[in-house]
Amino acid sequence: MIDGRAAGWRRRVREIGAAATAGGAPVTYGIIALCSAVFLVSPLSGFNPSYGSADALLAAQAGYFERWGVIPSRLLDGSAHAALTPLTALFVHGSWLHLLGNLLFLYVFGAMAEERMGRTEFLFFYVCCGYFALVAYAVVHAGSDQTLVGASGAISAVLGAFLYLFPRARVTSLFPFLFFLPLRFPACIVLVFWFVLQWLAARDAGSGPGVAYLAHVAGFAAGFLYAWGRYRGGVRVKAPATATEGESQP
Repeated sequence: MIDGRAAGWRRRVREIGAAATAGGAPVTYGIIALCSAVFLVSPLSGFNPSYGSADALLAAQAGYFERWGVIPSRLLDGSAHAALTPLTALFVHGSWLHLLGNLLFLYVFGAMAEERMGRTEFLFFYVCCGYFALVAYAVVHAGSDQTLVGASGAISAVLGAFLYLFPRARVTSLFPFLFFLPLRFPACIVLVFWFVLQWLAARDAGSGPGVAYLAHVAGFAAGFLYAWGRYRGGVRVKAPATATEGESQP
């Protein structure tokens, strides 16, 4: 016998998943399109010959990061430009791998989170949590001159919210130590495992070049706490749910 409440959870998450996969996540897809467009016209993509080549291209890339990225040592200097950089940096990426990795996570987890929150709230949530994640990293590494760019903090917030809202929704994951076999696990296992890895990496990471793991941790925590505070009195989907974007029921 299926408990009526569990059946209601299953029905609700199926409705959310169906709406998301039917193109009902314009904010998520709009962010993906915007980040892609920004990267394509930037000196990082290699598609814009106006930036020149060799030394001229390297200078253009350095100037691009300095203008649009977060520089922790300058963030708290009180200037309006510095205060805006945690916003502009959300749409700037440093390489094709950086861009595609971030957008893949947003594509998989963003649509259902947006469908659950609603368009306007999801956009507000994404921007504010992303801004917070970059500022948190900059405050901890206030003396760093390394530029920080990317949507990782905001997307980590989406993962945190997804963990609270859909803890048992199944996601397909590829694990290198299992020969990259596609395996399906509940989101609570995948995302908690991912968060622990980010936390351990953040403990050993400095303020030099590389991945800003602390921004991931701050974003994930902010997203989870936001969802907990906002939706703890409402329906939280706990029953085994339909798969995330692009997958089918087993």
